[in-house]
Order: sequence, then C-alpha cells, then structure tokens
Amino acid sequence: MDLKESIRSIEDYPQKGVTFRDITTLLKDKDAFREAIRRMAEAARRYEVDKVVGIEARGFLLGTPLALELGVGFVPIRKPGKLPYKKRSVTYDLEYGNDGIEIHEDAIAPKEKVLIVDDLLATGGTSLAAQQLVESLGGEVEAFVFLIELDALNGRSRIARPVESVLHY
Repeated sequence: MDLKESIRSIEDYPQKGVTFRDITTLLKDKDAFREAIRRMAEAARRYEVDKVVGIEARGFLLGTPLALELGVGFVPIRKPGKLPYKKRSVTYDLEYGNDGIEIHEDAIAPKEKVLIVDDLLATGGTSLAAQQLVESLGGEVEAFVFLIELDALNGRSRIARPVESVLHY
C-alpha cells in the first residue's frame, strides 16, 4: 500500500511557501491507518521501551494505538496550559515561529525507556523539546518514530538518537 496516496498536501499552509502534509485523510481510511500503525510498530520494535510519548496533537493519534500495539503505556506531551497536574515546560523554535510543550512531572519514572512519536519530523525543534522534557524527568529516550519526515529540512541531523520514519518527502 502506498501510504502517500492517503495523505493530502495543502500548499501555502500555515504560511506561504509551506506544504502541509495532512494526515486526516489517512486517519479516516481504516486500511491506511492500520498500515501506518503497523509500519510504525515494525520500526519501534527495534527498541526496548517502557512508554510511548506522543506530542500534541497528531502524536496522540498515532502514539496511542502504537503504545497499545507495543504493549506499553502512553504519555501525552501537551501544549501549554492543558495539563492539570504539576508539570515541566519548555519552549522551542518551529520552522515558522515558536511554541511550547509540557509534561506531567510524574509521567516518566527515572530510567524508564521512552519512544517519542509524532506525525512529522521537520526541523526537529519539537522533537528536541520533547526529549528535553523526558530527560528532565530521568527518562531515557531510546528513539523517535515518525509517520512522515521532510528530508529537505534535515531535522534528523539535530537529533542524537535513532530516528525511524515511515514516509519521506
């Protein structure tokens, strides 16, 4: 199955010159969604992990079924102001602005092995921020798994952990 056929490309979103890879068209197709999770799980099984961490929001959509497939727990990393308990925060630069993310302080135990999951790797800023949050709690990031990687932006070069991507643009 060619998963790229299930992903819609939207030009000049969220700003001129950016091509947004819209996975909602993949998610609504049960066969494509199942295949995407199967391929991500195949890549993830190369690593021994205790938890999957998904980055808001599309990382939740892919990370939760992936965690179930791997038989491990799931931890959300959220945008600022969305978590109700004690949390750690970090801000970071995006390819077209800046943002922040947060994690509950009790989400990851020291020495737990973590797989960080998101829909897309662009410049790597969000991924590095997620790694920083996990490691601030004593967790050990084993690898990153993405559905899509934008090769021209070379985000993988900023990440000092293994990177697995199902699709490349």
